[in-house]
Amino acid sequence: MPATIASGASTTYGDHAESSSRELFGEVALEALDSAGLTPTDLDAVYVGNFMGDLIEDQGHMGPLLADAIGAPETASVRFESACASGGATFRQAVLAIESGAADAVLAGGVELMSLADIEHVTDALANAADEMYENEQGLTFPGIYALMARRYMHEFDVSREDLAAVSVKNHANAVANPLAQFQRELTVEEVVESKPIATPLALYDACPVSDGASAVVVVSEAFAAARDLDPVASVLGTGQSSDALALHDRGSISRTPAAARAAQEAYREAGVTVNDVDVAEVHDCFTIAEVMALEALGAYDPGAGARGAVDGETAVDGSFPVNPSGGLLGKGHPVGATGIGQLVELTKQLRGVHPNQVTDAAVALAHNVGGSGASATVTILGGV
Repeated sequence: MPATIASGASTTYGDHAESSSRELFGEVALEALDSAGLTPTDLDAVYVGNFMGDLIEDQGHMGPLLADAIGAPETASVRFESACASGGATFRQAVLAIESGAADAVLAGGVELMSLADIEHVTDALANAADEMYENEQGLTFPGIYALMARRYMHEFDVSREDLAAVSVKNHANAVANPLAQFQRELTVEEVVESKPIATPLALYDACPVSDGASAVVVVSEAFAAARDLDPVASVLGTGQSSDALALHDRGSISRTPAAARAAQEAYREAGVTVNDVDVAEVHDCFTIAEVMALEALGAYDPGAGARGAVDGETAVDGSFPVNPSGGLLGKGHPVGATGIGQLVELTKQLRGVHPNQVTDAAVALAHNVGGSGASATVTILGGV
């Protein structure tokens, strides 16, 4: 049974320390349901993407908690955790439930409240997505892990520090027009390169911020949409998911993300498209180097050529392969469990022609969501309706 997105909603990303996951998730879930003309009692399931609830908020068992918060306490509910890819994994499970015929209407949402803790606590909590024995105990944090990947990539392909900074400049410029974005200030290459070092060669503006936020979409079968006379905002053309070794040293290369490549190929096959058919993409740019490697994993660029996208303007909103017109994780923010769903909310706006950074004639859109340093990845391809 084909799946469609009936509606979507998202909070602003940024500091919501005065709120709670219950409030943030409730806000977007009820907004999405109301926008679709549905109520919580219409849902067959509530799926929640969340990574750090039990680490930051001392709150586990998020599924029933949040289903109850939106007025669906008896609806089947579950939390999906796949580190920073929790949102993408949650959406894929909703799609699979629809396609299998197990459900007709699923709320797929994500939420994260990170600013309740200081940066040391947040960094320690995020490190749960890395290999405890071989990475955390050796002193590696995620900035350090991505710095190792960046150093290797720059060595292999003669890419400069300024080339990586161009990714941050592009995405921060895109975030200026996005009212949901955490940062709305343009940066220069010099500001990125000269910002506070965090793990050489990466500096502060090469990294996404600590963010709070929630996003939700209502996924329904085409038959359900027709029977309820709904007006879907996007069709689900294909999804893919893959995994890899958790620790960097167990992979064949640390300058590649093969799990994302496999997820992309699976999504392309299911959708019946190639990367050349994609009009706009939201990719997981937790660090500048991550966007470069994402472009290559998706097949948009050959190995070693991904940095050219931002440097030459090819990944700009008016470029040949627009990437992260939302501002991406670097500019819009990264509330971990919500990010993958938030990417989809942004893309439904592109497909409807109402995005603040609208890509001309966008008809096929791609979302790429990664957990950790690439040990889990999802790719989703949406089409207009």
